[in-house]
Amino acid sequence: MTPLPLQRSFRHGVHPAEHKEATEHLPLERMPFVDRYVLPLGQHIGAPCRAVVRAGDRVRRGQLIAEPGGFVSIGLHSPVSGRVLDVGPHRHPNGQLVAAIRIEADPYSSQQITPGPTADPASLGLDEFLSHVQLAGLVGLGGAAFPSHVKYKLPEGKACERLLINGCECEPYLTCDHRVMVERPEAVVRGVELLAERLGAASSWIGVEMNKPDGFDALSRCVPAGATINISPLSVKYPQGAEKMLIEALFGEEVPAGKLPIDLGIVVNNVATMASLADSFDRGIPLIERALTVAGPGVDRPANLIVPIGTPIRDVLAHCGINQATRQVVMGGPMMGMPLATLDAPVLKGTSGLLAFTEDIVNHPTEYACVRARAGRYEDLEKSYVMDCMECGACTYTCPSGVPIVHLIRAAKLTIRQKKANKA
Repeated sequence: MTPLPLQRSFRHGVHPAEHKEATEHLPLERMPFVDRYVLPLGQHIGAPCRAVVRAGDRVRRGQLIAEPGGFVSIGLHSPVSGRVLDVGPHRHPNGQLVAAIRIEADPYSSQQITPGPTADPASLGLDEFLSHVQLAGLVGLGGAAFPSHVKYKLPEGKACERLLINGCECEPYLTCDHRVMVERPEAVVRGVELLAERLGAASSWIGVEMNKPDGFDALSRCVPAGATINISPLSVKYPQGAEKMLIEALFGEEVPAGKLPIDLGIVVNNVATMASLADSFDRGIPLIERALTVAGPGVDRPANLIVPIGTPIRDVLAHCGINQATRQVVMGGPMMGMPLATLDAPVLKGTSGLLAFTEDIVNHPTEYACVRARAGRYEDLEKSYVMDCMECGACTYTCPSGVPIVHLIRAAKLTIRQKKANKA
C-alpha cells in the first residue's frame, strides 16, 4: 500500500467515541422480505408526493405508486410486489400521523425486480435528466433526504466547477456508507462520472475519513486512468460530514453565512447517492431500498443491511435481535439522529441507521445552571446566525453544564420561522 497523502481536515470539531468496530467489517446483507410495508408520501424535504394507486390495486416491485407533488418533490415506488391495502394516515418515525401507502407483500412472489428502461445521461437534455432523477425518487442518502434533482438544477448564473462527494460517515456507530464504498466502488465512481459530466464539473473529489482505509483503497482502484476524480483522505473528526465542514476541510474555503455550496461553484452529494444514481440510469432501478446500519448495545446481532423502503422498524430490529435492556431506539446517528416515538414506523429513504441504546447510555447528564441558554433573545440569536446552524450536536456533546443546546437551537429556529410567517 502506497503512503497516503496528507490527511486534511477543518479547524476545531470534536472526537466522540466511534463505536464502529461491531459493524465496520460486516458485509452488506439483504433484509428478508416481510408481510407489510408502509410508504409515507412525505419522507423527503419538500412537498409530499401524490398517490397514483388506491386500495385493492396490484403493484409490482419498482412500480411508481406516487408521483411528485411539485418540483421539490419526488417519485415513490413500491418496494415489493403485492396489493395496496389503503392510502391513509400512518405513524411517522417522528410520532406524527402522515399520509402513507400500505402494501401487503405477495407471499408467492419471488420479489425479483423488472428493471425499467435505462438511459444515457449524455443523450438527455438538462430537463430530461432532472426529470429522470426526480421520477426515480432519488434523495440525498446521508440523512437529510433532500431531493437530488433540485440540487442538480443549478440556479441561473451559477456553475458547478467542483463536484464533492461525502464519504466521511463521521457519526458514531454508522458504517453503511463505508460498506457501500468497499462493496460497490464501481457504482459510486460511475455515479460521480455521469453526474460530473452532466453538471459540467471540471473536477470531482471524494472525501474519505481514514478510519475507512479499505473504502479509500477500493475507490482509488476504480478511478479510470486520466479521470479528474480525486480520492482525498481526511483525518477523523466530527462533524466533517457536514457539507460546509467538508468544503473547508478539502478546499480551505468557507461557505458564507446565508449562502450555499453552489455559491462557491460546488455541488455536494453522498457516496450512496452516487451508487443509486448509477443504478437508476444504468440498471433502470429506482430508489426502493437502501443500506443502513443496525447497532448499539441493545442489538444482539449488529449488521449492515440492505432494507426495502417502508419496512417496519420493528421487523428490522427483530431480524437483528433487540434485547430487553433496550431503552431507546434512535433513527440515524447518536449525534443528529431522532429518538423514535414508535417501532411500528417504517424505514425511510433517509434512514442511515437504527441504534438500540441501553439505560446507561440514554440516562441524560445532570443539567446545571446556565445564564445564557434560555433567555429567549430571538433577534440576537438571528443576528448571531443561528439559522446557519447545522444542528450537528457538537455543542451539546461538549457543554460542561449538560444543557441540551442543540434542542434549544432547533426550538429557537422554529420560533423565528413562525414569527416571520406571522408577519408575512
